[in-house]
Amino acid sequence: MLYLVLGPPASGKSTWVRERAKPGDVTIDYDALANALTPPDGKPHKHAQHIKAVTKAARQAAIDRALPLAHECDVYVIHSMPSAALIAQYRAAGAKIVTIDPGIDVVMARCRAERPWQMQQAAKQWYATTPANNPTSPANTSRS
Repeated sequence: MLYLVLGPPASGKSTWVRERAKPGDVTIDYDALANALTPPDGKPHKHAQHIKAVTKAARQAAIDRALPLAHECDVYVIHSMPSAALIAQYRAAGAKIVTIDPGIDVVMARCRAERPWQMQQAAKQWYATTPANNPTSPANTSRS
């Protein structure tokens, strides 16, 4: 099964996947990839542009390779704000879309406590651009 896991920054997407993925499943998480590509003393969630560029390419290569495997194992793709066209592609591939959203108050508190200040801005953007009729909206996807 292919899962597209959506939600604002600090909503618990990675935790949701970690709690469900089994040995042999594929998990594709931009943050985990970026952290793996950063020296051990690097700051989580705050990466240089060149690290972001390499991470984006590695993530896309992983997605391209993993999608055909979704009939053999579960594939979890974490993506905060995919475009409507990208969501349509995942749906066409048979993805189950799951939105993780504990609410803006929880997300903003987590962002303030655990993330660089830019993540608060990204979270605000997620809530501002995810109306009830949006295909990534909790109203139109599975919600945890």
